Amino acid sequence: MAISDDVRSGRCSQKSLRSAVWSGVMQRSATYRQTVASESGRTLHGLEGNETVIEHRRKRVIVLASLTASLVGFRYDLLKSMAKYADVLACGPNSDPVSEARLAEIGVAFKIVPMDRTGQNPWQDLKTFFALVRVFRDFSPDIVFPYTMKPIIYGGLAARWVGVEKVLPMCTGLGYVFVDEHCGLRKRLLRRGSIQLYRHALKKVDEVIVYNEADAAEFRRHRLVRQECPVSVIPGSGVNLDRFAQQPVPTGPPVFLMVARLLKDKGICEYVEAARRLKARYPDVRCQLLGPLDANPSSIKAEEVEAWGSEGVIEYLGETPDVRPYLAACSVFVLPSYREGVSRTVLEAMSTGRAIITSDAPGCAEPVVDGTTGFVVSVRNVDELADAMERFVTDGKLAMTLGAAGCDLATARFDVRKVNKILLAKLGLSAEKPCEKAD
Repeated sequence: MAISDDVRSGRCSQKSLRSAVWSGVMQRSATYRQTVASESGRTLHGLEGNETVIEHRRKRVIVLASLTASLVGFRYDLLKSMAKYADVLACGPNSDPVSEARLAEIGVAFKIVPMDRTGQNPWQDLKTFFALVRVFRDFSPDIVFPYTMKPIIYGGLAARWVGVEKVLPMCTGLGYVFVDEHCGLRKRLLRRGSIQLYRHALKKVDEVIVYNEADAAEFRRHRLVRQECPVSVIPGSGVNLDRFAQQPVPTGPPVFLMVARLLKDKGICEYVEAARRLKARYPDVRCQLLGPLDANPSSIKAEEVEAWGSEGVIEYLGETPDVRPYLAACSVFVLPSYREGVSRTVLEAMSTGRAIITSDAPGCAEPVVDGTTGFVVSVRNVDELADAMERFVTDGKLAMTLGAAGCDLATARFDVRKVNKILLAKLGLSAEKPCEKAD
């Protein structure tokens, strides 16, 4: 499918871009249906010699996200593979013309479904539920593949309501509600409500996918799924080894980089304090922070970030759709988070050839071999974090040695092609013969 030069270069309005993208996808979908009818039709001869062509319809899959950009940022390779076997409709809560154009190029349609990712307004969530019911009825999916909390809950409930044959939820991390065991009354009530919603949404599913054993244990402990329902662990979302190719470690004083949404639960405050201590002893060291502000209840305020920059402790780099230049420019990647699924940015940093410092919280330490590809420190422990960072200052070769080992591990274990092969098999797509798609 061709997209005009004006669309590619951004010289048209968002409305025009969305119109062009949607028109292109619909044209391509029509071509696919014609191709499938001609290639997968089976000819039967009647008693009088009449011929009847029976069309074998491609499966229809809905992929449901809580952030439109994540469809391209985290699921692009998977969606591209899915589109070889099925008609795919990706749903997200916001318009993102760049992401929509990239999805259209691989034959994936897109539709906005209203969803307040971090909101706690039940009326907004009801609006999401009924919007999903309408989408499911219109598209008639054979499979619904939701990931992250709200898509899993409301996508699962809507799929039950409509009667979708197969739902395969993927929990990329249990998130804010499940981070602290000892928390205030409000958060405990949120957790209790979330548990009940999970149970209703997942009541009929045949399998749930998680990224680490700790989350699998939480699903069992809170009885989020039936006892007989498998909770399968896969090695994160994987990493595109070609896109995140190994890069040489820069020479000179270490440059530490943390990439995350600006949430306290990511360990940002601990990183800032460790950077403060390190820079007091080694002024040439640079400590960078890359990532967007967030509406989450545990978010860092913009004023705090500005204060860290004014103090000279942190270089705030803002946010970016492409982290590769920043990974290439750093020496060591740092993520002292309180909980993750399996961090995609850690995998990308490893593939780039960067040593990792992370916490021993669930989902953080799994990709890292302590002392071989990086260092694992106790969660919320500033002393250990600062000590680990200092080791790269005092040993100029350490970042290169550990980074090379991390790249080897990423290649062996976290190749996105291996992960997607697992997911396609679980979705029941990989055994089917792909239909060639016309350009």
